[in-house]
Amino acid sequence: MSAPGSASPSGSITLEPPVSVRMKHKRDSSDRKAAALLLIFTALAILWANSPWGYTYEQFWDMHLDVSLGDLQVSATLHGVVNDALMAFFFFLVGLEVKREFAIGELTDPARARVPIAAAVAGLILPALIFLAFAASTDYAHAWGVVISTDTAFLLGALAIIGPKFPARLRTFLLTLAVVDDVGALLVIGLFYNEGIRWVPLAVAIALVAALACVRFLRAAQGLSYAVLGVGLWVALAYAGIHPTLAGVAVALLIPVFAPRRGDVERTAQLTQAFRESPNTLYAAAVTRSLRESLSINERLQTSWSPYISFLVLPIFALANAGVHLDGQVLAAAFTSPLTWGIITALVVGKFVGIVGGTALVRAFGGGKLAPGLGMPRIAGGAALSGIGFTISLFIVTIAIDDAEAQDLARVGVLAASVLAFLLGWVIFTVADRLQPPRAIGAHLVRPVDPERDHIRGPVDARYTIVEYGDFECPFCSRATGSIDAVFDRLPGQVRWVFRHLPLDAVHPHAEDAAKAAEAAGLQGHFFEMARTLFANQKALAKDDIRGYATTLGLDMDRFVDDFRSAEVIRRVDDDRLDAEMMDLHSTPTFFVGEKRHIGPYDSESLIRALEAADQAQAGIPAAPPRST
Repeated sequence: MSAPGSASPSGSITLEPPVSVRMKHKRDSSDRKAAALLLIFTALAILWANSPWGYTYEQFWDMHLDVSLGDLQVSATLHGVVNDALMAFFFFLVGLEVKREFAIGELTDPARARVPIAAAVAGLILPALIFLAFAASTDYAHAWGVVISTDTAFLLGALAIIGPKFPARLRTFLLTLAVVDDVGALLVIGLFYNEGIRWVPLAVAIALVAALACVRFLRAAQGLSYAVLGVGLWVALAYAGIHPTLAGVAVALLIPVFAPRRGDVERTAQLTQAFRESPNTLYAAAVTRSLRESLSINERLQTSWSPYISFLVLPIFALANAGVHLDGQVLAAAFTSPLTWGIITALVVGKFVGIVGGTALVRAFGGGKLAPGLGMPRIAGGAALSGIGFTISLFIVTIAIDDAEAQDLARVGVLAASVLAFLLGWVIFTVADRLQPPRAIGAHLVRPVDPERDHIRGPVDARYTIVEYGDFECPFCSRATGSIDAVFDRLPGQVRWVFRHLPLDAVHPHAEDAAKAAEAAGLQGHFFEMARTLFANQKALAKDDIRGYATTLGLDMDRFVDDFRSAEVIRRVDDDRLDAEMMDLHSTPTFFVGEKRHIGPYDSESLIRALEAADQAQAGIPAAPPRST
């Protein structure tokens, strides 16, 4: 979809930033606001605990909340409600985002996913070992769980506040790493900080997990079923002696996620057209329902729940857990305490060395790879920020340490480590970006147009060049061919169009075969004829269908079949795909005007304006500034 534009008096159109860019800015702004709100509530908790009315802090959070229904009675402190119930929603939201990234997002490549997972595991183990080196001779060695986890909200907020250039890939890397941290921490809580496993409730929990896995097959009431079974799983885990917030992660990982399907998109478009022609409540309801059903439950829940988690649940958690007493006696004791220094060193040094070292080892032994544009300087900055262990660290302090004075010493360590980790990350990003300024991945073609290699429609030496990375099973690519045709009609003899392959196998199972068919037809001089045929028959791209199209085009079938399977054809498709990977392209169609990536709508008018602007820029003619409306 394109953003709306405003027409200037001269007839040119000034376009708003594309939706993806606006969404990125909105997400970064949301991360900054969420981190700022966490800081404010952390400061409020510290001020409250150290005020003349500080005694009311613990009294308030230790108040009991009792709920009874007949003979069933439930009693919990306000602090327990926050840490055990509200935080389950936080881990549920994080689990949703990670499930999406692994299912249809940027981590569908196992080689790319293995790196943050391995780094997270190293970032769990090394801090625990460092803490034990400091605290082994004390009474608090069992509190090693305090230093193993990263605070996801503060981590992403700190990244947004520092604002390194092009942080998207690093954000995904850190999100995956932080979630592995969180899951590992919750497992540690369940295994090492429990009052003993109760096997009957655990068996009930396992049965509920199995039931949750089957909800996707229901034709109705899926949302209600997930909610009811999720609450049941939370209760079962609590009775089993395992921390109930694990229920949030378990439910999130069992909710299916899928990319918008072509049929759903087409049905929504048809209903929208019907509503436009005959506006009424029935069509309006049908359009709304169709829009909702075209997106997976996963994405709908992320969008609707994220503000409540970021701006309500996490600030309340900070208010309930950050109230450390900071009088002179506590600070003096913390300065010499192996507990405090063990936490600081483990979080700041252990996280940094563990994550950087784990990443380097996996890459060195060929076990995984980083996303394009994500180098070790960026990993180092993110690893430093991962020493912010606020949420889970403060949570484990309350269950691993019974002594109130020792809890204050541990909280001082957690807060000091978080500040130092932020400062270290800021320094690393600042220095690294100055020494090696990052480039925009995908902003320019990595391989110039080669008339002997590329498929070119139009004059080889044409004035204007459009390069498209496309997928023959993508409906939006099919529609884009109409825009290209219109450009050729408006600029006869002045445009060359280059088509390169980017088959999205995860969502288009026949796209790679279609790309190979076009290449095989191209070896007989019929690439664009086959391309048009494939676009016109996107719902029938099985191999038998493709052979039929080749026959209709009059191709030599024996040669076509041999070429379809040949190393030359496979290599041509893979070359284009690898180029796209180097530029971090992951959607189709993606256009380049000249050698610069085109951002925004790709209707014929927009493409022509982009071509003319690129031509003027190459000739050194400054573009006329758009007039405001």
